Amino acid sequence: MERKKEKGYSVLEYLYRDAGNWKTHGAVLLNGKVRDSGAAIRSCLEQGEFFVPEQVLLPALHQQHWRDHEDGPNDLDHALHEFTALRDAREEDLLSLSPGGSLVHLVSRFVAAQGRWDVRCSRYVE
Repeated sequence: MERKKEKGYSVLEYLYRDAGNWKTHGAVLLNGKVRDSGAAIRSCLEQGEFFVPEQVLLPALHQQHWRDHEDGPNDLDHALHEFTALRDAREEDLLSLSPGGSLVHLVSRFVAAQGRWDVRCSRYVE
């Protein structure tokens, strides 16, 4: 099935920053237009920027982080990821990013987690 921008796709950008300040960026393609969804997501975040990706069914970036930085699990790791942006998808996003579901459903998962972010949802934290 061919995906076209006219159908309304968005990209959620986020990052994992370990306690040593090493960063790994991630992005997921979502079906749906941005509209006010970025503000809705931001209002649900811990301290206005942090979330546990597994709690909202987004992929954690730990594995990619360890590959990118030639590292492995260590005492600098934690569960929290940072929301970077929610934006309209560009043509290159449609070709390069894997589909990550519905924007409406993702926003509802963020709303459900608001004030209840639980690092125990992450399989990368003991």
